[in-house]
Amino acid sequence: MKKLLVVRYPWNTLEKGQGFFVPCLDTDAIKTAGLNAALGHRVLDAKAKPAIKDGLMGVWFYRLPHRT
Repeated sequence: MKKLLVVRYPWNTLEKGQGFFVPCLDTDAIKTAGLNAALGHRVLDAKAKPAIKDGLMGVWFYRLPHRT
C-alpha cells in the first residue's frame, strides 16, 4: 500500500488566475489528491499539470483566470 505525504493545498486562499507548485516524485498521485482537495473547497475551475520548477519535479496547480 502506498502512503502519500500530507500536503496542505492552499485552495481557500487562491484567487482566479493564481497557482502554486507542489514538489513530488509521483505526479499522478499528487495531481489526483490536489484536484480532489479543490473539490472539497468548491473550487471547480482547478487545473493541474506536471512541471519542473527550479530543478524540482512536481505538479503546478492553478485556477483559470476570469473571463472578460
